[in-house]
This record gives sequence, C-alpha cells and structure tokens, in this order.
Amino acid sequence: MLFRTLTLSIKLNLNPKSTSKALFSSSIAKMAEDKITNWVAPNDKSGEFKRGQSQFRNFIKKGGEFPPEKGRYHLYISYACPWAHRALIVRQLKGLQDIIPYTGVHWHMQQKGWRFATAGDKDAPGENVGPDPVKGFEYLRDLYFSVDPEYKGRFTVPTLYDVKSGRIRYVLCFPLLLQASMPQSGHGYGWDGYLTDVCIGAQFDDLIDEKYKKVDLYPAALQKEIEETNAWTYDTINNGVYKSGFATTASAYEAACTSLFTSLDRVEKHLSTVTDGPYYYGKEITEADVRLYTTIIRFDAVYVQHFKTNIRDVRSGYPYIHRWLRELYWNVPAFGETTQWDHIKKHYTQSHTNINPHSITPLGPEPPILKIGEEVPAVRFALEAAKKK
Repeated sequence: MLFRTLTLSIKLNLNPKSTSKALFSSSIAKMAEDKITNWVAPNDKSGEFKRGQSQFRNFIKKGGEFPPEKGRYHLYISYACPWAHRALIVRQLKGLQDIIPYTGVHWHMQQKGWRFATAGDKDAPGENVGPDPVKGFEYLRDLYFSVDPEYKGRFTVPTLYDVKSGRIRYVLCFPLLLQASMPQSGHGYGWDGYLTDVCIGAQFDDLIDEKYKKVDLYPAALQKEIEETNAWTYDTINNGVYKSGFATTASAYEAACTSLFTSLDRVEKHLSTVTDGPYYYGKEITEADVRLYTTIIRFDAVYVQHFKTNIRDVRSGYPYIHRWLRELYWNVPAFGETTQWDHIKKHYTQSHTNINPHSITPLGPEPPILKIGEEVPAVRFALEAAKKK
C-alpha cells in the first residue's frame, strides 16, 4: 500500500472516453501477475522489503496547470495507512476541510487492492468511509485505469484526483498537503528518497481562514533540524517497521528491527531534553510530529505483535515518547480524530495473509492508547515505589 510518493502526476492524463476495453483488460491481467500483496519479491533472496519510488514530480501551484481551487481535488485515503493518515492530519491542521473533500476506503486490502465500502459494510467506521462519490467505482484501481489503461504501478493511498480534468494528481508517500504549510522558496530531494520539493509553499492560503495561515509545520528556524530528523526517522522508523515486518529472512528482520529500536532510543533521548513544550521541537507542532505520530500511534496496537517489533513497547518502554504521543492524541483534534483503531488493527492483521494467514485480529492491547496520566500496572508500581524511597 505504500509505494509511491505523494506528488502530482501528469503522466495519468488520458481521456477516459478513449480507453479501450482491450487495454483495460490487459492492465488488469498484468496486475494479477504482480500481486499487490507481494511485499517482498518472491525471487529476492535478501528477504528485504524495498519501498518503491515514484516517477511523479508535479505540484499544485498558483497560476500553474494545477492551481489551488476549492472542490477541484478529491482525496482518497485509508484510515489504516500511516502515509494517508499524515494527509488527513495536515488537512485538518491547515483548515482545508472545506477545500479538499475526501473518501476513506474499506480497511481490507485484497488482491485487487483497496476497495470502497458499501452500504452493507458494518465493520468499517469512520467519517466519509463509503462508496466512491466521484466516479462510483468499486475499487481504487478502477480510478487509475480510467485515466491510464496501461498503468502498471501500485494503487496507493493517499491519492488525489483532479475532478476538473479527470486526472490523478498525486499518489502516496509524503503528503503534498503537508507542503501547503511550507515556504514558497527552496526545493530539494528529501530524506526518504522522494522528492519533497517545498515550492508549493502556502498555495492554499488564499482559500483558508487567517488562523490557519499561521500554522507553519516547517518554520524557517527549524528547517535544518527537521530535515535531519526526517532523514533517519523515515528510513529506520516510518519505513523501519515495514522492513522488519515484511522481511522474509532472519538477517533482514534482525537488521531492520535493531535499527528501528536504536532510532526509537534516539527519539526518546531527544524528547527527554525538550523543556519548552510538549511537541518534538517544543511549543509548536511541526512536520516532525506529524511524520512520527502516524507510526508511533500504530506501534503498540499493531507493530509490536504483527511486525515483530517487540523488543519494547511504547507504553512501558519509552516514557517520553509515550507522553508526547498522548499529548497529540488526546489534546490535538487533528491527530486523535483521524485515528481509527478498527481500520488500523483489522487492515494489518487481515490483509497481510503472508504474515497472519488465519487473519485473526488480536484483542489487545486494551486500551489501544492510555489516557494522559494513566500508566500500565508495572509502570505505576515503579512510580509508587520510587515515591516511597
């Protein structure tokens, strides 16, 4: 599900009316051979999960081919996907709810990829989870084939569809919406191997309330630090949990898992030194918080057991990360309101049949996240014992 950068696509620009049935059927047959659930290529002896990179390199820009307009773009997301979750968080932080509508797919990824929920689906809660309101398609991949019958990539979330031109504007990984808060100057290839050009800047600011224009997730004074942080957190944490979970050899798993916890230790140490606010860089939420949150919020609930990242969990092993996580979840609506536990737990455990062939979803941990001030019994006991000394 996580294989394309979140940028705009000018490649997918064919007129749907010119699509031939033969090309459409050929594309579907090709995708059947290249299973979407093959997270590691069957002939890859290294056993390492390797995330694909995108060829899409275009952006929304005032006066450009893809201008910022209210209602022009429709966002497709999965509440289960941490990369799509970022887009939802920033959409809300920047007050874009009335500018860019969205639809959530069903959590169950099948051989045909993401499907849209139907009226009969009672197991997929969440705002805007339902049928495709734009084209009426059954699967997200139908949207891709409607604009390019020869498309051979993956069908990923988040996807931004340009309703006006009938073309797909971007797919996956680094939220383009996030860049709506960035400066209009500067550009470069990002830490995660994807183009994270910040030239889009505040392109939507003319369409939002004044208070949202002030939200700056990439402040000039912290840009260097944010970029450095994103470099290693992407590779070893955001992508690290997948490299651990999808590994098909012990050596690949051990290398990824060890690197993951080395980086979590680094995050814990950093947060222990922050004294001027509850967020990663203090008083204000930045891109670093958004990037880390969507992985850490899934850590105890899914990754510890499903991806075998069980050296430590967050709630008992990382007190500073635990405090930071709960501050965002409980006190910042853009984070907590966009977190859907049913989608998160069921997607991983029932879609990744190569890892969990019987598709049994574990009952715990219960609760999926503790309230601020609450601790697991072992931590609570240790704190009480320390007070008695």
